Amino acid sequence: MKEMAVELGDRSYPIFIGDGLLSSKQIWSRLCRTGQIMVVSNETIAPLYLNQVMDALAPRKISTVVLSDGEKYKTLDAFNQVITQLLEKAYSRDCTLVALGGGVVGDITGFAAACYQRGVDYIQVPTTLLSQVDSAVGGKTAVNHMLGKNMIGVFYQPVAVIADTQVLSTLPDREMSAGLAEVIKYGLIRDPDFFCWLENNIERLLARDTTCLVHAIEQSCRNKSDIVSLDERESGIRAILNFGHTFGHAIETATSYTQFLHGEAIAIGMLMAADLSKRHGWLSAESVERVWKLLNRANLPIGLPTKLKAEELRAIMAIDKKARNAKLFLVLLKQIGEAFLTDQYREELLTDTLSEFILAGG
Repeated sequence: MKEMAVELGDRSYPIFIGDGLLSSKQIWSRLCRTGQIMVVSNETIAPLYLNQVMDALAPRKISTVVLSDGEKYKTLDAFNQVITQLLEKAYSRDCTLVALGGGVVGDITGFAAACYQRGVDYIQVPTTLLSQVDSAVGGKTAVNHMLGKNMIGVFYQPVAVIADTQVLSTLPDREMSAGLAEVIKYGLIRDPDFFCWLENNIERLLARDTTCLVHAIEQSCRNKSDIVSLDERESGIRAILNFGHTFGHAIETATSYTQFLHGEAIAIGMLMAADLSKRHGWLSAESVERVWKLLNRANLPIGLPTKLKAEELRAIMAIDKKARNAKLFLVLLKQIGEAFLTDQYREELLTDTLSEFILAGG
């Protein structure tokens, strides 16, 4: 087992990475200081792992909430389901919530923990690669609004993250590839050596080699925790973690969260950001080719539905949380391993990028 920490002073917390951690009574005893525990999961994950977690938590008082599965259910209604259960079962301020699932479950549970009685503890137990390397770490919690993704939420840190590589054995291949998009992101924004390692090991990751998975998760979490430790509330450097996300979130919103998994949309978004960087002369064509090849080898999509319109995507992007004074900021690349936030891009080149990817999808 690997253990590392997100350093945030009195809000610091451990990340555990390893095989078979869900059943570790030692870890659960260390983390759960109260007898009142509510496990939040979804209809896909609960049948697979809920009993395993509940056995490890016994004999504490445990309740469960099982949500519908999917990004379209990341709503205030789902958030309200969790809050209602906490109130109906008279949970106190010293209870602990456990988020057992992917990014949707983690975001909803974290948001509920932040709001219930002005804040209670929660533990992230991510069950997808994407959530293990990204959404479970860093304290971003949110639900979606029909007009934009993650528009209702708060920064609220968990007390721990338990990343069990064993759960990835039941992850569908498409979900595995989607998670690799976020892993690749860390190499692109600040870790060129890790990007090279991924170029040499992407097939082993797709084959779920345990040693490779542990290394990829650890390196991804280390990159993210370093950034979060410097900028918890995204007032500066943390914005680079959104590389590809402004494009990707617009894609998800425009397709009503039905056509692409989150990681797939982010993969297209990262390639679009690389393309726009190249159009401005900031990134070499050779580097863009390396990005395209790695995403392609990871079985990730690279084009957009032809029914989308460039102006539609641009309008959705304007609602992005990085917009300031009616100006949209984008995370772009100077080279592989060096990202930067800027509003100094040319609108006509952005339109060219959007249009080209729509054509590529056809």
